[in-house]
Amino acid sequence: MKKLIKIFIVLIILTLTSGLLFLGINPSTAEFTDDRDQKLQGSIAELEKIELGGLDQWISIRGADTNNPILLWLHGGPGSTQMPFAHEFDGQLEEEFIVVHWDQRGAGKSNHSGFSETTMSFEQYKADAVELINYLRNKFNQDSIYLLGHSWGTHFGLEVAAENPESIEAYIGVSQVVDSKRQAEIAWEWLVQEIAAAENQSDYEKLMEIGQPPFNHSQYREFASLVIEYGGNYDLSLTELALIALRASEYTVLDYYRLINGMNRGGGPLHSEAGMLEYNMLNDYPSLEIPVYFLIGRNDYNTPYELVREYYELLTAPEKGIIVFEDSAHTPMFAEPEKFTQTLIDIKN
Repeated sequence: MKKLIKIFIVLIILTLTSGLLFLGINPSTAEFTDDRDQKLQGSIAELEKIELGGLDQWISIRGADTNNPILLWLHGGPGSTQMPFAHEFDGQLEEEFIVVHWDQRGAGKSNHSGFSETTMSFEQYKADAVELINYLRNKFNQDSIYLLGHSWGTHFGLEVAAENPESIEAYIGVSQVVDSKRQAEIAWEWLVQEIAAAENQSDYEKLMEIGQPPFNHSQYREFASLVIEYGGNYDLSLTELALIALRASEYTVLDYYRLINGMNRGGGPLHSEAGMLEYNMLNDYPSLEIPVYFLIGRNDYNTPYELVREYYELLTAPEKGIIVFEDSAHTPMFAEPEKFTQTLIDIKN
């Protein structure tokens, strides 16, 4: 994992060096315009700093029509922000929703000098999310929102949805975390098979050195780097991701530094004495009072498909659905963006 982050850093530095003059020093987000190139009436395009949990945090709000429902995106990581990729993938979504991207505390634009790692707790992320949900409901005079979590964002996002059903129109779990122990075990067995098929002795030795799950945080990061290397996580290369992120007008040079710093930190401060958080959604949340939809890549071995399917089958909810992305791993919004977007629109409709 550290090696991959270093590669990402080098790519960003090289691109910044070659294109620094083309990057703005003031962040902004493009207006929606009509056929006369005037601001589209009833639209919203804002980059906003708000206080959540006593910390200034950044959100982007984009929508062609402020009468549309709100879609709040809880990014993964912690540290893997989605805001820098919105300009590439969110165009059609912004016609159907008010799309809100939030750089969580310690991530991206919210990883500034006022942030302290000591505030990174599971309950704090949940409290920040609830505060933001209520802010958005009041801002747009809407009773409820669509809540979308990806990866880490599904961990605290599902709990937020379960505990605040009156505020949530539907919960959408993209690459849903289910059971920390079993997902690592499934990924371990898959890696053993993949490495054997590749006849890569050095990777086999590396895996044996890491050991079998359960992992501490440092072991997990090394293990996750192998999952990435064998195609069970990212669906775009780090080069492709870096080039997309660097075209985001919402980010400045300093924001890219903050992004890299937050990615490098990851979720370490969340795990006491380097132990990993343990969770089991099947036991803790066997039912929800709101519609629930899971979007999962068939080739995902970060949050394995088979566990999401098992949770879906056992879950009780007034309405539920599971949508499988056959050509995706952990990031179906990048691998199959058209299907991903249409799925969210179909959920709304």
